[in-house]
Amino acid sequence: MMVSVVVPAFNEERGLAASLGSIRLATTAFDDAGWVSELIVCDNNSTDRTPEIAADAGARVVFESINQISRARNAGAAVARGEWLVFVDADSHPTRQLFSDVVQAIQGGRCLAGGSTVRFENADRAVVFVGGCWNLTSRVTRWAAGSFIFCDAAAFRQAGGF
Repeated sequence: MMVSVVVPAFNEERGLAASLGSIRLATTAFDDAGWVSELIVCDNNSTDRTPEIAADAGARVVFESINQISRARNAGAAVARGEWLVFVDADSHPTRQLFSDVVQAIQGGRCLAGGSTVRFENADRAVVFVGGCWNLTSRVTRWAAGSFIFCDAAAFRQAGGF
């Protein structure tokens, strides 16, 4: 099994290295399952060092000139080789446990796509409150936050992407 982790990025030079480090650590959950993973960063027309930082972190870097997150996600997915796609925002720090949960969901055989709730670390109370409201809405409506989505690659392509 191969999983492609796709990270859309626009002017993320400040926190990208840390985020990609978190993603790399999280992908050890895929390694433990005997899966292979690849990391793809889609530079969305950045004017800073985003693509260089991504390349230095060992990511495969692709480019999307039209600055729109859905186009960046689709451009990354277009070159992805995995049977499953994991979309992670460039300012996110997924945990190994989160990726272990993805492994369990996929191995269960009844999953086509999924996502997670969000958590804001070191944020002011207003941001934490808004995040809590989103998490409640997400649980009730079963909508996934765009910052973390995983899906079967064939189904994603059949649906036409984002």
